[in-house]
Amino acid sequence: MPPLLRDLLRPRRRTLAVILAAMLMQMATALAAPWPLKIIIDNVVAGHRPPQWIVWLLPMLGGESKTHIAEAAAIVTVIIAVATGAAMYVASYFTESLSQSIGNDLRVRLYHHLQQLSLAYYDTNRVGTILSTLTSDVQTIQSFASASTLNILTNTLTLVGMIVVMSLCRWDFALIALAVTPLVAVFVLRVNKAIRTAVKEVRTHQSDLLATLQEGLQSIHVVQAFGREDHQEQQVRKASLDTVTAWLKARRVSSLLSPVVGLAIALCTGLVLWRGSLLILADTMTAGALTVFLAYLAKFFQPVRDLAQMTNTIAQVSVGFDRVLAVSDADTVIPEHPVPTDPPPFRGEIAFEHVGFGYDPAVPVLRDISFTIKPGQMVGIVGPTGSGKSTIVSLIPRFRDPAAGRITIDGVDICDYELRKLRGQIGFVLQDTVLLRGTVRDNIAFGRPDATEQEIVEAAKLANAHEFIVRMPDGYDSQIGDRGMTLSGGQRQRIGIARALIRDNPILILDEPTAALDAQSEQLVIEALERLMAGRTVITIAHRLSTLRNADKIIVIKDGVVAEDGDHQELLERDGAYAQLHHLQYDKPA
Repeated sequence: MPPLLRDLLRPRRRTLAVILAAMLMQMATALAAPWPLKIIIDNVVAGHRPPQWIVWLLPMLGGESKTHIAEAAAIVTVIIAVATGAAMYVASYFTESLSQSIGNDLRVRLYHHLQQLSLAYYDTNRVGTILSTLTSDVQTIQSFASASTLNILTNTLTLVGMIVVMSLCRWDFALIALAVTPLVAVFVLRVNKAIRTAVKEVRTHQSDLLATLQEGLQSIHVVQAFGREDHQEQQVRKASLDTVTAWLKARRVSSLLSPVVGLAIALCTGLVLWRGSLLILADTMTAGALTVFLAYLAKFFQPVRDLAQMTNTIAQVSVGFDRVLAVSDADTVIPEHPVPTDPPPFRGEIAFEHVGFGYDPAVPVLRDISFTIKPGQMVGIVGPTGSGKSTIVSLIPRFRDPAAGRITIDGVDICDYELRKLRGQIGFVLQDTVLLRGTVRDNIAFGRPDATEQEIVEAAKLANAHEFIVRMPDGYDSQIGDRGMTLSGGQRQRIGIARALIRDNPILILDEPTAALDAQSEQLVIEALERLMAGRTVITIAHRLSTLRNADKIIVIKDGVVAEDGDHQELLERDGAYAQLHHLQYDKPA
């Protein structure tokens, strides 16, 4: 049993015990159900003496006549029906409770694990595919635990019970059923293998379809801007058609099961009916006994038929569980130190010591990066596109870990710090501030949920956001749409700055927060950033070199190494890589 499944089932052992007891009751009542009919046929119609197990009821009914025997058989039928109904209710309720609990626990566990994974996992896995696992695959497992598991266990127990009872009643007739069962089982197993392959293909196409839909809808403004609606529709049409084709392929295989099992049932029933009729004519078997055995035979093959028809469901849940395990077993989790250090408030000294990194180990992005940032310094990182600027700042909060060298904050390797508390002392303002669905207040206080109303308003004022917030319909209680797309770029950035201000982190990372803004919005954001940067160690990625004129240090990255560093004026005088970038941006062509 996989560890994940064992962990899910261990705290639910009592519920499993209740379900098992109810299933055993269902099996017992299923085995007892045909006997009242035998009593009616043999002891009421044919006049044979009733069996001892029903004689005890007759005195309570006032006699041993055929009428009393029929009444006793009717009472037993009702008792069996009541017991069956009670067992079915208990099994159904507790099984549904178990499945809902497992589904909820599984989703939460997977989401928790996904949040611990490094960004490297998301570099190689489509979000749509991950969403498909969190929704469709978990729902498949949950549905299987709710309905199919109950049916499979009940049918299996009934099957075993039927074999025992049929063997006690007529061992020769039981052999007829048992002779056919292995052939049916072999056929089902062979078909199941083919169905599993087909279902795996179905789930792959379903994930592709979901990912295509998600990407198209998330990028709808780009699609419409470039008039590519037809292209996106064609992408969706192809992904949808591939899913339909795969489903039909799986159904074509699974549809073979029912007629083949039905033929086997008909063959066995025909042989028993023919042989039983001969025995009745020879007066060596009663009609009631044959009726009971035919009832058992029908009940014996019903679980076989049901189990065969569940082959497709079993294949689906097997594939779904494999996909869930692929997520839960992903090992790109950022490792924690066995005994992590609880960092005091950072002074803000950051050092890179011979750091190397590559998204693909064979293609290094950074090679032997070394530099030191003193507490309270503002440091700019510049360089050509693809030189590794964003990679450098992603290593500081350990979104990724370096392949070589180490990074220290206040002289301690960042890998020694507790990860959550390390990130808790680093603030971020990115080029595209992502806001979450909720109120303006919720987004400002996102990094510090215990912030007071006064602190939220003060942070918004310092970020030059208060004025536009109070003009919104509900002020700080105004709802922000998906990803904050109902706000302008400058408004999103100012809320992002307020979010960073309220955390009051000693280290601040800026990733060109004014790059996509108009002049008026840029000026408001720059004023807010100046307030935000005061007294902090600031690392900013800049494409516009004019924003770094007042930086204490500028680090120039080129071809994955530190090409040069110094302040703005020093670097211009050296006439090196920084000066070349400056000339490209600001020198007018002759």
